[in-house]
Amino acid sequence: MDPTEAQAVPGSTPKRFALIGAAGFVAPRHMKAIRETSNVLVAALDPNDSVGVMDSYFPEADFFTEFERFDRHIDKLRRKNKKVDFISICSPNYLHDAHIRFALRSGAHAICEKPLVLNPWNVDALAEIEAETSSRIYNILQLRLHPSIISLRDNISRAGSITHDVSIAYITSRGRWYHSSWKGELSKSGGIATNIGVHFFDMLSWVFGAVEGSTVHLNRPDCAAGCLQLTNARIRWFLSVNANHLPDAQKRKGQRTYRSITLGGEEIEFSDGFTDLHTDSYRHILSGGGFRLDEARSAVGTVHQIRNAQESPLTGDFHPFCRLVRS
Repeated sequence: MDPTEAQAVPGSTPKRFALIGAAGFVAPRHMKAIRETSNVLVAALDPNDSVGVMDSYFPEADFFTEFERFDRHIDKLRRKNKKVDFISICSPNYLHDAHIRFALRSGAHAICEKPLVLNPWNVDALAEIEAETSSRIYNILQLRLHPSIISLRDNISRAGSITHDVSIAYITSRGRWYHSSWKGELSKSGGIATNIGVHFFDMLSWVFGAVEGSTVHLNRPDCAAGCLQLTNARIRWFLSVNANHLPDAQKRKGQRTYRSITLGGEEIEFSDGFTDLHTDSYRHILSGGGFRLDEARSAVGTVHQIRNAQESPLTGDFHPFCRLVRS
């Protein structure tokens, strides 16, 4: 099934959802997706109680700030034959593994934000647990549903065994709070390449094939960069949360974000079309599709390798933005 054609089943009984990480940045996209697929959020959890956004989507949902009470509530619902069908997971990266396990133990399917987990062996362990249950684990890999990316993949496939030159730069400026939060802790977020780059690495391998080699030129708290050799591409990449790394044109305009992907020196335009990708992801899952554990493996393995790599000298092929950091 083409994921862009997947739709919620008309006339079906609404599915019951719970949400872990309701106060997080991405949680409203999941609430919107649950509502727009005509389903219902019955319970949510977050240690932070700044969740007024729920009033815009599911004001009647029960809310908990303590996992133990949330756990008890989910179990009570199950015993009353009102169990939740899906648990959506928007918690910090290092907690995804535990919260996926909780979902499966509760008899629910898990829909988890990326990165699915931080380490390749976590994927293997989850596969064992999934095989013991009737529940399934889904990863939100929304760039695979973007029309421009689907078109690019089709074009690359038609081109055959050609090695393409690709360059990607993504700078999303963050304030000092970032490094003081869990996102700034390597053991919790997985670092820059994992926290802000994992969806790009997934997209690149989905379009250009398996990773055959990797060199890391920067591996720092505020930025990372390197080169990937894929089946059909050589990719130079640069990721940063440091506003000082923005190109001068963006600085002059007061912009704090820069995103560029070029193929053979020509820009690939996919700035638009992001608004509904989480809703599309939910429709894809609810109609029998969805991206499962095996499809998350490549990106998890790639970012794990990057996280544990030593910086290589700036020789040969490297992203030119590296000079901004190592000059």
